[in-house]
Amino acid sequence: MAGICEGRVVIVTGAGRGVGRGHALEFARQGAKVVVNDLGAKSDGSGASIGPAQEVVNEILAMGGQAVANTDDISDWEGAQRLINTAIDTFGGLDVLVNNAGNLRDRMLVNMTLDDWDSVIRVHLRGTFCTTRHAVTYWREQSKNGTPRQARVINTASSSGLYCNPGQANYGAAKAGIASFSIIAAMELGRYGVTVNCIYPTAMSRLTEEIFKQKMPASMAAQADNASADFDPLAPENCAPLVVWLGSEQSSGITGRVFGVAGGRITVAEGWHAGPIAEKAGRWDPAELGAIVPGLVAQAAPNALTSGEIPAKS
Repeated sequence: MAGICEGRVVIVTGAGRGVGRGHALEFARQGAKVVVNDLGAKSDGSGASIGPAQEVVNEILAMGGQAVANTDDISDWEGAQRLINTAIDTFGGLDVLVNNAGNLRDRMLVNMTLDDWDSVIRVHLRGTFCTTRHAVTYWREQSKNGTPRQARVINTASSSGLYCNPGQANYGAAKAGIASFSIIAAMELGRYGVTVNCIYPTAMSRLTEEIFKQKMPASMAAQADNASADFDPLAPENCAPLVVWLGSEQSSGITGRVFGVAGGRITVAEGWHAGPIAEKAGRWDPAELGAIVPGLVAQAAPNALTSGEIPAKS
């Protein structure tokens, strides 16, 4: 199976369903050898089953590709190491790590439990760290041995983390952390030939179904209205082309960026930056700030909507 990732070895976490499944299948279509990682848990992170991962592997094998299933918990330090070793032992190396696995425990802050918080932070943020840490150890050793790989990490954030969504303080905090983690990792790992990028997908999956039932993002509603009969703008497979390209050798000049993917739309997110400024030659007196801070806020751009769009000032 020839393609832009011919012969590359790829790990996709959370690849048994939804967006991750789309990534794994498209990597295989583009010639990659794929480790399909999925714990087989419910959407809240409980339970486990080899079924989802093996089903995707069977699909890849049926199309003539190469794949192996892995059900390790990526938020477990030893489990994450076993996952990386699965790629190296089975296919002889590792070129691409796609951190996609996640769960949801949505609650308003006043009702959120410590377990709700810890479970989501552990899977998303700790899980992304654990797999990346073990992968970059391997890539650094390869670089020091004179056999560097054109390695890629693609992480998964969310509009909830970048632009915020009520009821998702745990999920949003984890996803914002992943976006920042990606940019910092890109700064650190370029010397080893590793690029690190991040996406925030908008698609229908187990994790987003209830959210879409409550409110469809305006940009997606517009795409749905204009979509052709054979194109579903909410299909999770729409996110795969960008991720696969970022995992290819063609993307060597792109690192430390966060991309939005929604239907047929690709967006480059622009992160925090300094806005309006007031300063004086000395320390401010708190009593002075009533005449200063409201004016600064009035000059600043409003916080983005959950869609990422900047609302018009009233």
